[in-house]
Amino acid sequence: MNTYIKKFKEIGIADIAKVGGKNASLGEMFSKLSSKRISVPDGFATTAYAFEEFLTHNSLHSKLDDLMSQLDSNNYENLNETGAKTRALMLAGELSQNLQSSILQAYKELCGENDGEVAVRSSATAEDLPQASFAGQHESYLNIRGGAALLNAIKKCYASLYTDRAIKYRAENGFAHQKVALSVGVQQMVRSDKASSGVIFTLEPESGFRDIVHLSGVWGLGENIVQGTVTPDEFLVFKPTLLQGKNAIIQKKLGTKAKTMVYGIGESEAIINTDTPKEKQELFVLSDEEIMRLANWALIIENHYQKPMDIEWAKDGITGEIFIIQARPETVHSQRNPLLVKEYQLLDKGRMLVQGEAIGSKITTGVARILHSPDEADKLQAGEIIVTGTTSPDWDPILQKASAIITNKGGRTSHASIVARELGVPAIVGCANATDTITDGEVITVSCCEGNTGFVYGGKLNFKVTNLDFSSIKKPETTEVMLIVGDPDKAFELSFYPNDGVGLMRIEFIITHSVQIHPMALVKFNELKDAAAKQKIEELTHHYPDKEKYFVDRLSQGVATIAAAFYPKDVIVRMSDFKTNEYANLIGGKDFEPHEENPMLGFRGASRYYNDLYKEGFRLECEAIRKVREDMGLANVKVMIPFCRTIEEGNKVIAVMKRFGLEQGTNNLEIYVMAEIPSNVILAEKFAKIFDGFSIGSNDLTQLTLGIDRDSAIVSNLFSELNDAPKEMIAAMIAKSKKAGKKIGLCGQAPSDFPEFAGFLMEEGIDSISFNPDAILKGIENIRKAEKEKIKDLQTI
Repeated sequence: MNTYIKKFKEIGIADIAKVGGKNASLGEMFSKLSSKRISVPDGFATTAYAFEEFLTHNSLHSKLDDLMSQLDSNNYENLNETGAKTRALMLAGELSQNLQSSILQAYKELCGENDGEVAVRSSATAEDLPQASFAGQHESYLNIRGGAALLNAIKKCYASLYTDRAIKYRAENGFAHQKVALSVGVQQMVRSDKASSGVIFTLEPESGFRDIVHLSGVWGLGENIVQGTVTPDEFLVFKPTLLQGKNAIIQKKLGTKAKTMVYGIGESEAIINTDTPKEKQELFVLSDEEIMRLANWALIIENHYQKPMDIEWAKDGITGEIFIIQARPETVHSQRNPLLVKEYQLLDKGRMLVQGEAIGSKITTGVARILHSPDEADKLQAGEIIVTGTTSPDWDPILQKASAIITNKGGRTSHASIVARELGVPAIVGCANATDTITDGEVITVSCCEGNTGFVYGGKLNFKVTNLDFSSIKKPETTEVMLIVGDPDKAFELSFYPNDGVGLMRIEFIITHSVQIHPMALVKFNELKDAAAKQKIEELTHHYPDKEKYFVDRLSQGVATIAAAFYPKDVIVRMSDFKTNEYANLIGGKDFEPHEENPMLGFRGASRYYNDLYKEGFRLECEAIRKVREDMGLANVKVMIPFCRTIEEGNKVIAVMKRFGLEQGTNNLEIYVMAEIPSNVILAEKFAKIFDGFSIGSNDLTQLTLGIDRDSAIVSNLFSELNDAPKEMIAAMIAKSKKAGKKIGLCGQAPSDFPEFAGFLMEEGIDSISFNPDAILKGIENIRKAEKEKIKDLQTI
């Protein structure tokens, strides 16, 4: 038996002590998961025994102990010097003849008579374990060819056990230096330099939401994605509908991918970063079929290990094959309780300096310190905010002093993002121009609490932090508690709030922020008169030969994200309810919207959907919903029609929806209607014959019952849902819907603001109440209080 070498087919996860976590995982997948059609490049590993023999052969044990004992483990002031001496000592050593022969024989068996290209990767016996979360402490070498080059790369891997970052990490995490050995994995090279590579998390990396597979990718070698040198493509795949065989890609985000890392020529320039051609930047690195295949593989790997995983993939540009080249346990969210939440909220706004992708959900303020390399570490004081181009593992000792991290480059799986999550500090990555816009030494506020986009503001802004423990909150027994949601970026985080689904999903937020363009300006693009609008639309939609598809994709992805976050609970999506003046503000909107003196009571809601002025725009809305329900498999989506004035109008809308692919009852599609006009209440029995359920819009119903423009400051004091008139309308609406056997809910602020209003709704028999996220806990408290009072009253009878 060869004590120096173990082939991947001989290795399992139980061999961590022999070959380290990385190689043990590769061997486990190669030997156990190849039968499930997961492709892992073949290879072998040098053992921990081989490393110990290298130390013994060169009499290094006592010398290494002496050097490590000299380390200043308080301030690490001599870390650089100690590390350099230790690595020089290791590199001066020689591999024994027996070890060299074993390596070269294994290399020959792996690659044949011709010298094949291999990847040479370090795998420490304490790396990639759940309690040792900082991967990337040791070195890897790619595109190694020939026996001499392989032996040299293995020796350099051995020396990398004593990189500065690895020494400091072990010291801070209680790993005795002499008890950590290093195995080296030698693996057939995947020519991703000619294709693409990336990272997969089997959970959503910001919120820890478990039903998502998050994939990211770049052109060329994966080092660019890890280092955050480029902004990658990102894809979200929903696990439950993936398992149902649906097209479960719920989000696709095109990254800039400005650089492509490829192999250089010769050992002096092993890899080089080249500019990605513009036309290639505009392409996704994976096809939908490849995204689905990788997501399925990720599920198999996660199921095999029975824990969330952090996986690396690579595509060979010569053969077209895709491979898994590494898998380790995810170590941040899998260790946290998602029901314990710190909620951050800005209390005022300042001048926005830059924005990028938000990592985490915290806010912090502090002094900005611009650093261009780890060599400038002495400039950073503890608690300051690092502003830099990008980071790599060499930055790890410095990052631990920072209260936040801001980078010009990178995405959600970049090194800066990963370390920020591990340290629990906010980060904003991919800002493009942070080092140019932010002034060194100025006080700034870093806000990651406003969704997926993070903002850096000038000055010290006030904010508040609320500690929430959802595990101790008991939901009401008689009334469903639902959420009002509009922003897909916050959906996964909100899914952990106590809820029974989404009672009102407003698509206006998605149209305004993601689509940005008036749907009719896409349908009738060639007829658009506004030249500036036409140019802007070309910029936004240049990836789409069919401009209508742009609208459908953007809207469907936003709706699907929210539907997935709350699946399988109901998500009731209200079709668009902009007023004409609001529609006109969309790009290209002015050419398609009439001017109205009172848009609140004008061309809005249901009346638009069958009118020639907007009917084709409504077709795009319907197509987006059809795609979410049928293609993506999110049949928990129900549809709601706003501001439907008459029975005839209701019938017209149902007929138009059927023509546009949304047929009531097909695949259990339910169509609700907003009860927000007095006619909805007066004719509730007739509306109940058309629609499957009702949602009371208490704001519009109150203003129309009392004849008040709620936007008028002069009469706004008369607006109140507690007035007897709107309360009678609401009570009548609930009673009539109950008699017709239809579900009825209410959306509004009043049940959280006024305990007596919550009690009134519960007493009338409301099925559900929908709250804004910041009001749901108070709303639950009010409903439960009303429930207790009702029980108390019954007991006294």
